[in-house]
Amino acid sequence: MSTEEDKLLEENVDQPSEMTFLGHLEELRWRVVYSLIGIVIGAIVTWIFIDFLVENVLLVPAKTAKIHLQNLRPFGQLFLFMQIAIIGGFILSIPNIFYQVWKFIAPALKQTERKYITLIVIFSTICFLTGVAFAYFIMLPLTLTFAGEFGTPEIENNFAIAEYFSIIISVMLGAALVFELPMLSFLLSKLGIITPKIMRKFRKHSIITILILAAILTPGTDPVAQVLLAIPLTLLYEISIIVSKVFQKKVEIE
Repeated sequence: MSTEEDKLLEENVDQPSEMTFLGHLEELRWRVVYSLIGIVIGAIVTWIFIDFLVENVLLVPAKTAKIHLQNLRPFGQLFLFMQIAIIGGFILSIPNIFYQVWKFIAPALKQTERKYITLIVIFSTICFLTGVAFAYFIMLPLTLTFAGEFGTPEIENNFAIAEYFSIIISVMLGAALVFELPMLSFLLSKLGIITPKIMRKFRKHSIITILILAAILTPGTDPVAQVLLAIPLTLLYEISIIVSKVFQKKVEIE
């Protein structure tokens, strides 16, 4: 092979692959199908262990906060268990979902960048599960303790089971999405929308936003609880700046 052909091959390898509009739609359809298959499999696994999951995991925060729960609808627990199975299937299939997302984005990446997809999927999964754990062990105890103790002793706080699980699910999934901030920084940096300079410039505005978000997520008025929530969010923002800086350096080198 000639020298010119070698150079041409090297240039093509480092260029994003081209795909037609219909090709993108077909690729998106299959990625969605693969994601749904993973969720269904995860839901089946969750349903097998549903009693253990509900009694030994999801009801523990209520027991710790001494909250009394009650079912107010016919077949309410059946529909609730089905909802838990679906959401559990979603959480269990998170690695597969992230993998399908990044495989869909892969054609827009250079060949040298595609080899990092596995590491990106692992890191995204760790961020997501860390957010779930943070919500379960820190945010939920604070939230439920406040909700159970607030008000006059003359009124008994009995929570509907559907409302309780709504709080559990929304807080855990919300925290999981917030913990994906470093990966969002990577994606926006890849698209050229943000840079470390911009993120550092608006650091003060971001900290104020984080404090407001922590106050919203913490129903109580205890400033210690709000600061406790704001600290990891601030750390995530700083990590996002580092991620953006590292990626920008790679772009400059390339």
